[in-house]
Amino acid sequence: MAVTLPRLDRRRAVQSAAAGLVVLALLLWWLLPVGGGTSPSGRVTFATGVSTGVYDTYGQMLKQDLARDLPDVDVDLMQSHGSPDNVERLATGRATFAIAATDAVAAYHGKDAGRLRACARLYDDYMQLVVPRGSKVRSARDLRHLRVGVGGDGSGVQLITRALLKAAGVDFDKDITAVRAGIDTMPKLLRQGKLDAFFWSGGLPTTAVRTLARAYPIRLVQLGDLTTRLHRQGGVTRYYRAATVPADAYADIRRPEPVKTIAVPNLLVTTDRVDPDLAEGITRTVIENRDRIGARVHAAQKVDLRTAVFTDPLALHRGAARYYRSVKP
Repeated sequence: MAVTLPRLDRRRAVQSAAAGLVVLALLLWWLLPVGGGTSPSGRVTFATGVSTGVYDTYGQMLKQDLARDLPDVDVDLMQSHGSPDNVERLATGRATFAIAATDAVAAYHGKDAGRLRACARLYDDYMQLVVPRGSKVRSARDLRHLRVGVGGDGSGVQLITRALLKAAGVDFDKDITAVRAGIDTMPKLLRQGKLDAFFWSGGLPTTAVRTLARAYPIRLVQLGDLTTRLHRQGGVTRYYRAATVPADAYADIRRPEPVKTIAVPNLLVTTDRVDPDLAEGITRTVIENRDRIGARVHAAQKVDLRTAVFTDPLALHRGAARYYRSVKP
């Protein structure tokens, strides 16, 4: 004989079944992987920097790790003039990923600037003013009438150099002979007596500067006296912070000592055009291979999961954000 439930009991039964389905759905969501579930594939272009620079070495090491972690992704490395050049290549679709300093990212206002996204904060670049050991230069203010390597046009080095010289009261176009060269040639020019000084912005230690110190007597000039005046300029200078080059950064410099300077963070940058699975996979490789890359690129040892998400002035790519959610305690 069929049993008819009272209307109230039927309602409770339906509510209980619905609640059970919700619990089951939540349980399945929790157990399923956070990622999109597909293995990324295809070809990407990674813009780095000048040869012998930290960006370029970092890109070479990362490419090796990506070949293992994402075997269906082909990575082409593209050398460039540096951060501003990299940002433009990303925005215009000529590169898929790149390393760029935050000041260069903030300074870019070209087409599709709003499409730029970050995957991680990496490490800081330190501004280094290199002179022969016997030079009389003790501050950027002393560079008037000298031949100064300022980085190539479109480089992050030149972007910061212009701001530093302005803070020092030195006219970039009138007070110095600006030699627009990169770290691949400036050390050689200094040794040959064709430069009196050169600026470089890079992770510590920079191989080219360390190699120069082993073969030629050099000294780093402090830039800490310019920090306050630099920040008064406003704009992208807010991304510069006071920093110190440790005495052991370049052990081959005779009588090394800590040198006050400025530093600027670097970001791993892409665009919102990039597939979330690809952005997630590359972000994972960057974070999880920090120690291996850092064995050769010492600056990469500073990559930290706790700070990687602080990517101002860019928002995180949604694929990168998905990775960070997946590893959050």
